Amino acid sequence: MTIAKIWVVAEVVDGSPTTASLELVSHARTLAGAVEAVVWGEGASTAGILGEYGATTVHDVGDLGGGLPGAPVAASIAAAVAAGTGPDAVLLPATYDGRDVAGRLSVKLDRPVLTNVVGLAEADGGLASQHAIFGGAEILTTRFTSEGPGIFVVRAKSFPAEASGGAPAAVVAAPAPDTGASNAARIVARHVEERTGPKLDEAEVVVSGGRGLGEKENYVLIEQLAGLLHGAAGASRAIVDAGWVPYSHQVGQTGKTVKPTVYMACGISGATQHMVGMKNSKNIVAINKDQDAPIFQVADLGIVGDVHKIIPKLIEAIQARN
Repeated sequence: MTIAKIWVVAEVVDGSPTTASLELVSHARTLAGAVEAVVWGEGASTAGILGEYGATTVHDVGDLGGGLPGAPVAASIAAAVAAGTGPDAVLLPATYDGRDVAGRLSVKLDRPVLTNVVGLAEADGGLASQHAIFGGAEILTTRFTSEGPGIFVVRAKSFPAEASGGAPAAVVAAPAPDTGASNAARIVARHVEERTGPKLDEAEVVVSGGRGLGEKENYVLIEQLAGLLHGAAGASRAIVDAGWVPYSHQVGQTGKTVKPTVYMACGISGATQHMVGMKNSKNIVAINKDQDAPIFQVADLGIVGDVHKIIPKLIEAIQARN
């Protein structure tokens, strides 16, 4: 193994590392001799679970004082690189904060960023990354050819999160140098969207609706079916853009990537942009009145019919069984 050290920018929500962060830490340990995490705020308290997934050290940027992580986290990593103690590669989740850190770090190190990564492997002493292009129809492989740490922004669900049973990671302080006006923004309020049931990108069952539902009011069928199956309700970009449901429900290339045990696509034609976000689901069920809809090409079970008739029957059958 020729990659000495990988750093993972690990996000912490409600006292625990996000699933996407654990996926990166878990996969990084298969690629490098040492895996270390970068955290901020309450992140140092998660050294135990980060160690369990493979991190040996946690670099704590510290309290951000109500600021955003982009500027200080990027500055902290850049300072370590300048001091010669930084990593060979930095992995970041494809989230708002992950992309913000990646962009700022790119400027500080004068290094490009490889985004939309869906695979990482060791190649010629470095990392080669895979990227889904043309709506996921093709996979492009790229790698850095110049000296310096590689910056990779990775899509969720690209790797499994597998604990290794490691000891708690050692915590070391990694305060950011002065960031000046670039760190002037402050968070004055947070809005947490209300939801019931599991998170969309973590649910074992996802039921998604598309334009075939006909009108906004019919989305309640998707929510009801998802609830009965103890799953999460998703949506295609078409009905998100139409204002039927919030963006947080969107599955696809510009939305969330999901990998449930069962994915139900109801009234979704199956544009390549949507299938990028769900085609790796273990079992795909499609309901569409158009027998030539592209979604049937990836479905394990296809039902040609009207969602307005089939979904209510499914709901009745589940309710009767329960």
